[in-house]
Amino acid sequence: MIYQAGRGRTDWIQPISIFVLGVMGVFFIYSAQVYSGQSQWIRQVVWIILGAGVYSAVSLFDYKILLEKAHLIYLGSLVLLALLWTPLGDERFNSLRWLDLGVASFQPSEAAKIGVLVMVSSLLARSEVGTARESVRVLLLVGIVVLIPIWLIFLQPDLGSALVIPPMVFSLLYVSKLSKRFFTAVFAVFLLLVAVLAGDLYRYLHFLQDNQLTAYEAQGSYEKQSWIPLRDYQRNRILTQFVPDAIDPKGIGVSWNQRQSMLSVGSGGLIGKGWTEGTQAKLGYLPQSVAHNDFIFSVLAEEKGFLGSMAVLFLFALIVCNGVRIAGMARDRFGMLLSIGVSVIFIVHIYINIGMTINLMPITGLPLPFLSYGGSFILSCCLLQGLVQSVHRYRREFS
Repeated sequence: MIYQAGRGRTDWIQPISIFVLGVMGVFFIYSAQVYSGQSQWIRQVVWIILGAGVYSAVSLFDYKILLEKAHLIYLGSLVLLALLWTPLGDERFNSLRWLDLGVASFQPSEAAKIGVLVMVSSLLARSEVGTARESVRVLLLVGIVVLIPIWLIFLQPDLGSALVIPPMVFSLLYVSKLSKRFFTAVFAVFLLLVAVLAGDLYRYLHFLQDNQLTAYEAQGSYEKQSWIPLRDYQRNRILTQFVPDAIDPKGIGVSWNQRQSMLSVGSGGLIGKGWTEGTQAKLGYLPQSVAHNDFIFSVLAEEKGFLGSMAVLFLFALIVCNGVRIAGMARDRFGMLLSIGVSVIFIVHIYINIGMTINLMPITGLPLPFLSYGGSFILSCCLLQGLVQSVHRYRREFS
């Protein structure tokens, strides 16, 4: 069912903010590659145009249609993830994260986020959630729905995308007014897992010292004897955050990108060096392979400084806070859950991506919405924000 929205139905804060961020993304992708002769910025323009079409189409459909089709959307996202282990799977940099569709590549983990969001929102909207004991059946279903895609994403391996789903799901459980005892128990389990991970990382450091190996030389050696499903390069990224001198004492290995990113951000000053005048990407210190995607914020901060960075954060804050506002205006529980879930997905991406550029978070490879290069991610972001716009447009029943 398509509804021809009249005046006053469209929330203009959201599309205007998205448009400004998208344009900025194209300009700074161009700047990051201007001296290398690459032209991903042209492809980004194409993806943004396609994303605008997706956004418009999704925002015109009544989001309640998804309530009945949630299981099909979820199963479709699982099928896409499973296709990675077929001839369509395209392995890059020792990771199996892309489907090769011939004319373009697609990252199924983006579809998985959408599938989990819609399915969990559907389950919670249909169920009465109260105390943890009363909600055991729902919690078990939510657990199954969440763990299957996380496991498939983790196998790729793609730790960053796997980290996005749990905060989103817990936010949906929280606004569903689940018993606080449940979150207390989950927090206790979380602390236990952190302790187990810390113990494994401690043993990994001793493994390097006992065998007199560098992190580069030991690549893949320790993971064969550890029962925790982490790759050694993932351990290196985490430890670089806390003990960089032990993992990369010369600063030319696993910590290189983050160190150069911090130099980029710090050298921007108040107003920056000017568009295309950043030296870190120009001279290759911030590698061309990451400057236009995972570290696009570093390029922006160097060239537009503190004021430019704050402008970007302001636009992101507008989008996220507006999503929460729309959740409060939703006509039903399902719409509220969708809007909250989308807002949390964006918060996680923004916090982790910007955090890793300024050494607040380990490098996980999560892109920055609407700014980082990437077709699958742009389409995913546009679809998710289209859902929020749909919740806004259909916040009242037809008259």
